[in-house]
Amino acid sequence: MFVFALLVLSNVVFPASPAVLVTQPVPSDTVVITEWEVPWERSRPRDPIVDGDGNVWFVGQRGNYIAMLDPGSGEFTRYEIPEGALPHNIIVGPDGYLWYAGNGDSHIGRLDPKSSQIVRYDMPDPAARDPHTLQFAPDGSLWFTVQSGNMVGHMNPVAGRIEFVKVPIEQSRPYGIVVDESSRPWIVLFGTNHIATVDPKWMDLKLYPLPWEDARPRRLQLTPDGMIWYVDYARGTLGRLDPNSGDVSEWQTPGGSGSRPYAMAIDDQGRLWFVETGSDPNQFVGYDPTSGEFFSITAIPSGAGSVRHMVFDAPTRTVWFGTDANTIGRAVIPG
Repeated sequence: MFVFALLVLSNVVFPASPAVLVTQPVPSDTVVITEWEVPWERSRPRDPIVDGDGNVWFVGQRGNYIAMLDPGSGEFTRYEIPEGALPHNIIVGPDGYLWYAGNGDSHIGRLDPKSSQIVRYDMPDPAARDPHTLQFAPDGSLWFTVQSGNMVGHMNPVAGRIEFVKVPIEQSRPYGIVVDESSRPWIVLFGTNHIATVDPKWMDLKLYPLPWEDARPRRLQLTPDGMIWYVDYARGTLGRLDPNSGDVSEWQTPGGSGSRPYAMAIDDQGRLWFVETGSDPNQFVGYDPTSGEFFSITAIPSGAGSVRHMVFDAPTRTVWFGTDANTIGRAVIPG
């Protein structure tokens, strides 16, 4: 069962004045961070993604918009979306459309940037009230978390069909999600000390408990060797789960137990990057699983307030993120 609607909103696109660039000098660890101030105040810009033309798309969760940044000119373009959507996450689909999570009013939306048309897919289960983080799979399907609804969602974008797998732990808060090469999703259950996965064929959910009751994993990544890496927001650690054996290892992050690691990305060398949000300014940290070293620590110039999600763009060797300081940030990382 699915519900969808086609919306064409008037005056959906308009250019903004160029942003103010906030740039720091080249630090000793060779990471260079540049931030663009978003022209819509206190709008919580977040979860940027880079399209095939190098444009950076992001959502304003509090501002209720989708926007595009041209990094070359510094200009922003804003796209209006349904009132009350409160978008949480945006990704570029294999079809070139922009897909966003309507966290505030229970829908997934698809934006055609050329026509400004929005196709809206409402959640078929009223309990799935807050689609959270979206991720496309290699098979073309769409997986997403439903945090307060306590579910993992799966969508066939062609048919518009949505189905859910319920998590058997109450208030587990499914949060960060990544999808492996076999189209299998991996999810951190932020309200618990568990990581979960779903068999894409049978839609069976499997739980991996972490050894510490007070662990609260929030984001995760997959390294080329098949290991699951996560950041523990509550305990200030970086962890690794071996999905074959269930073994778990952890490392204290440079900022210590109060570092509040949150956003996380992986580059084309298999190195992990995350942001410690417990410090002011937030710290952008690099970790190399091969050497076992935290090799890079860079302060985010605006302070950030909090960085919630980020992605690596291979063609430009950059990591992109949004901040609660109302900026979009770009980190140029070493080769």
